Formats: sequence, C-alpha cells, structure tokens
Amino acid sequence: MADKRVVITGAGGAIGSELARAFAAAGSRVALADLRQDAIDRVAATLEGEGHIAVPVDLRSIDSLPALVGDLRDKLDGLDVLVNCAGLVIRCPDLRQVTEADWDAQQDVNLKAAFFLSRAAAEVMREQGRGGRVISFTSQAWWSGSYGSAVVYAAAKGGIVSLMRGMARAYAGDKITFNAVAPGAIDTEMMTDGMSEEALQNILKQIPLGYMAPPSDLAGAVLFLASSHASYMTGTVLNVSGGWLMY
Repeated sequence: MADKRVVITGAGGAIGSELARAFAAAGSRVALADLRQDAIDRVAATLEGEGHIAVPVDLRSIDSLPALVGDLRDKLDGLDVLVNCAGLVIRCPDLRQVTEADWDAQQDVNLKAAFFLSRAAAEVMREQGRGGRVISFTSQAWWSGSYGSAVVYAAAKGGIVSLMRGMARAYAGDKITFNAVAPGAIDTEMMTDGMSEEALQNILKQIPLGYMAPPSDLAGAVLFLASSHASYMTGTVLNVSGGWLMY
C-alpha cells in the first residue's frame, strides 16, 4: 500500500480512525473525511508519514460529492482507494416507533451517500486509467436481519451489498473492484449504546471466539481488499464476526 492515495469516510469514528492509522502505517497518503472536524484533526495528528489531510464532509449533501472527490484527488495527487466507513444507526425501543425522519437519515448516510460517493470515485479512477478499489462497510445484519428499530439500519446495509455487486459489474472493465466488509460485534459506542449488560452478554454467548473485537481487528480485512493481493476479488463480502455469522 506504499504511496497509495486513500479516502476514508467516517474517519473520526472508532473504526474509521483505526483504518486511517493502518493505511498510514502501510505507507499510504490518507484523506480523512468526517462531519466532525475536531475528530479528524485529532486522528490526523496520530498518523505516521506525511501528506495526510482532514476534510469536513456532510455526506447528505449529495450534489457536492463529485466536486469533493475531485478536490481530494487533487490534494492527494491521485485516488486509488475509497473506503465507505461512515455509518448511522438510530435505535428506539420498538420498531413501531420508527419515524420517516429516522428512515431517511439512516438511508441517506448508509446507502444513498455510499452510491453517489462511490460512483464519483470510480469515475475519477476510470479517468486515471490504473484501476482502483472501493470498499464499503455493510453489517452481518444484511444477512441475519436485526431487532427493533435497527431493522432500518440493516435494510440499508443489505442495500450496500446489492449496490457493491452491481457496481462491481459496471466497473470491472476498468479494473476497479468493489467489495464489502461485514463486521459482527465490534466494541464501539455505536454497537453498545443503549444496550443493557444482559443484552451484551447474550451477544457474547453467540460468538464462538467469545469476545467483541476492538476496531483495529477490522483493519487487516480492509487493507487486504485494498491491496494487490485481492486483485481478483470483486463483488465479495468478507465476514469478520468471530464466527457469530456463518453462512
């Protein structure tokens, strides 16, 4: 991954920040994109190497995404990898309490933005003529479903799988691959927020490896998909769940 140009959305979060550190440690130049400038500034200050940039982005501003990608390409002097890591889940006690606003917010961030940003990145990669990698985060809930109000989140993540497979076909001739990572139980605030200790213990009982993974445990899968080792993989979903999901 030395000298690769990488854009990571959600780079101020628990998982995105670990991905940024992993890419930087591997020699890549990283653009950290997130709604929270303070968060990505803090992460950027911890990265190895030089040439990294931190850019505040509201992914719901769809019309601005093509210009954003072009600007990031110019600042990085190229674009080789896009990682769609930004995510939003809105939990409430009962599915019947989900509002249209809840639905729209989760679909906009988790699915709609991923499509338009991925398309813009792929068009830049196509113009460059050297291929590229687009890696998106789904969830094991795309396969197993979810509970309560999180079914809206699961629906968006299922959409990510279909979206990536369709885009993998569309851009295969340009040697641009589209793959996804499906985490299981990762020890983040998004995972544990609003859960009782009993609920968390019940989840742990279902995981053969017996623990919630730290966010850094996802970095290897993402770097693999971004590397030349995965050049013959596209339309693939990598399940990283400690055995919780087997299919």
